[in-house]
Amino acid sequence: MDVDELIAAGQRLAQACERLEFSAPVAYVYNPLVYAWSGHEAYLHLFERTRPTVLLVGMNPGPFGMLQTGVPFGDVVMVRDWLGVEAVIDKPPREHPKRLVEGFANRRREVSGSRVWGWAKERYETPQVFCERFFVANYCPLGFFDADGRNLTPDKLPRAQQEALGEVCDAGLRELIEIIEPQWAVGIGRYAENSVKRVAEPLGLETLGVTHPSPANPHANRGWTPHMDAVAEQVGG
Repeated sequence: MDVDELIAAGQRLAQACERLEFSAPVAYVYNPLVYAWSGHEAYLHLFERTRPTVLLVGMNPGPFGMLQTGVPFGDVVMVRDWLGVEAVIDKPPREHPKRLVEGFANRRREVSGSRVWGWAKERYETPQVFCERFFVANYCPLGFFDADGRNLTPDKLPRAQQEALGEVCDAGLRELIEIIEPQWAVGIGRYAENSVKRVAEPLGLETLGVTHPSPANPHANRGWTPHMDAVAEQVGG
């Protein structure tokens, strides 16, 4: 796989997102493909000379994950200590005082990221083996907060804003699929699963969904690893 193509596609998606406009309830928009690009680019280089057959797609960055590191589901500890990615992260143009970007100095764990990359570490042992099989991405690269600093997921945005965002993110996901050429696309959580089906199935990919690893999801709290093990068995991973 050509990492230069991944880098160029990521930069195009970043700039397309920069051109979007948002209004209430959105008060702050964080684009880690811009201010945390160094971390994201280092992550993409893990896939040099790989040909993943499965694309894992999350919804959008979490405040203690990709918004800090530039890596999808980017829990600082897992990204630094297992993936071996570390970079200097800049600041978004506007920060909510309750949602500061501290980069790899952030001490808050991201539970979803701990579960995703923890599963990968447990099952595949090394990042190299995992990256030969899977590529992890987010459907939407942006983080959203309201005036009080509450996290807003894309499905909570007003319909017109959802539609404009969806056009950009659909195009980004389509380009990613064309570069990676996976056999399967797996949506992590219902929103991502629906997005994956809409974009990937017309391109001839097999699609699946898996429950989201969020601590707000009682199914995940009872054990998320078995859900992903079942997906891995189904896709031949």
